Amino acid sequence: MPESLFEQTCPDDYLVRLAASDLGRSYKSLATSELAIRRNDVVLDLGCGPGADLPAFAEAVGPDGGVIGLDHDPVHVEQAAARAAELPQVQVRECDIHALDMSSGSVDRAHTDRVLQHVVDPATVIAEARRVLRAGGCAVFAEPDWDTLIVDYSDLALARAYTRFVTEQVVRNGCIGRQLPRLAASAGFAITKVIPITATFQDAEAADKVLGFRRVTERAVSAGYLGAKAADQWLDHLATRPFFASVTLFIVVAAA
Repeated sequence: MPESLFEQTCPDDYLVRLAASDLGRSYKSLATSELAIRRNDVVLDLGCGPGADLPAFAEAVGPDGGVIGLDHDPVHVEQAAARAAELPQVQVRECDIHALDMSSGSVDRAHTDRVLQHVVDPATVIAEARRVLRAGGCAVFAEPDWDTLIVDYSDLALARAYTRFVTEQVVRNGCIGRQLPRLAASAGFAITKVIPITATFQDAEAADKVLGFRRVTERAVSAGYLGAKAADQWLDHLATRPFFASVTLFIVVAAA
């Protein structure tokens, strides 16, 4: 198996790299469009990470609007603040998005992007987003459903075991994509649109930059989901044979 094909560890710039990819630009552009940001709006980016979306939001609200980026990770907050340093309408601060330090009805738009899959309690975060939105406001949640991950492999049981490991062990809320409409409706939102975005990959190396096959496979072996020999055969197949994989992300548009 080509040792250099699959990444050994998750790179530090993973989130920024994904945002800059064709896939990232495509679904992020759609999510921003569905937010329907108006000039002078206040936009809240929950779990803003390194701030990949902040410049687009700042451009949409204009110089007299506002953009608030919140994240619990101080490193991400520092990176996001640096990215928005020349954008005076953007504020970035450290915050637990389960308990927003903001007044009710204080923002016009709210947004998450691949954040709710990781939080302790997605329902609480969504409820907080609803609380701080003004009447007539809008939220857009973009989240994957990892149970939709399919990888073409001759041993279907092994491929399913790999997906099951990702869903059950790798991602805290692996099925959040399908749960979003229910959770948002329960928080008081009116669901206006659900848009599935299915990413397809026919190049193993390109897919690995999103899916991290080697490092996830090694963890699956350690956790007992895959046997060591079967895992080696799996990685060899992915690296050397014609490749196909896909996974679906859902964009849920919700009105306050």
